[in-house]
Amino acid sequence: MRSNTKTIAPAVPFLAPVHILILSVIVIPSLYVVWLSLNSSTFGQSATFVGFDNYIRTLTDPAFLHALGNTVLIVVFAVHLELAIGLGMALLFASGLPFRRILLVAVLAPYAVSEVIAVAMWRFLFDPDVGPVTVALASLGLPALDWSFEPSHALVMIGLLTIWLHLPFTFIILYAARLAIPKDLYEAARIDGATPYAAFRHVTMPLLGPAIVVALLFRYIFAFRIFSEVWLMTQGGPARSTEVVAVYLYQEAFRFNAFGTAAATAWIMVVASLILAAGYVFLLRKQVVGNAH
Repeated sequence: MRSNTKTIAPAVPFLAPVHILILSVIVIPSLYVVWLSLNSSTFGQSATFVGFDNYIRTLTDPAFLHALGNTVLIVVFAVHLELAIGLGMALLFASGLPFRRILLVAVLAPYAVSEVIAVAMWRFLFDPDVGPVTVALASLGLPALDWSFEPSHALVMIGLLTIWLHLPFTFIILYAARLAIPKDLYEAARIDGATPYAAFRHVTMPLLGPAIVVALLFRYIFAFRIFSEVWLMTQGGPARSTEVVAVYLYQEAFRFNAFGTAAATAWIMVVASLILAAGYVFLLRKQVVGNAH
């Protein structure tokens, strides 16, 4: 034990800055938010301990429940459609698509675009009066997305925008996983008389399973915390009808100065993300163990 202590002691000065950074950036602020969530606090008023009253008030607030419903709707719509598109693109690129390198740059380009610039671009493209996409839809006799007044249209717009912004992330994970599948497996399946669909079902999908779970895990967590797209596009309007949980938290903290309920909302988001992550990690571990056997 003494020899181990002597071995570790010289490394302590090098490890201390890392621990100090973690404590100052993650641990202490997290503990402060926990304390804040248990108190009623606002500007010009000392904090008053209220226990779990902030959590109860948040979970029973119709505005929070509506924001939660919008968040779930966007997550379910955006993440699954994004996964389907990303999987199709990954399979298409892996099949030997012509001009693959040039197209790969084009596919990854949205990830290099700032969210502010992306929202400004989409607001112009889908402008209800003079937007190029609106004009094109009108010329085809199709209804325009009146996202500035119609909440359902605004949610569709936000869902499409978040898909466009984050599709490269999902695509690159699935594309890398597809390229990692040995070609020998497809040759063996073809020799056995398997059709392309059978090879996809029995070779591609089982081996892409862990990558799909990882992509879904990260995208669910990221999409559940969606803020920039909603705030820059509609600011939760009209009449808070397009709010998501992160926008609700922002409104509580910086517009209504209700720091206690805002902190409670933050921890509700953390717990929900951890539960979601735990479920997907369990599925991933199960798939990895299954493939190992």
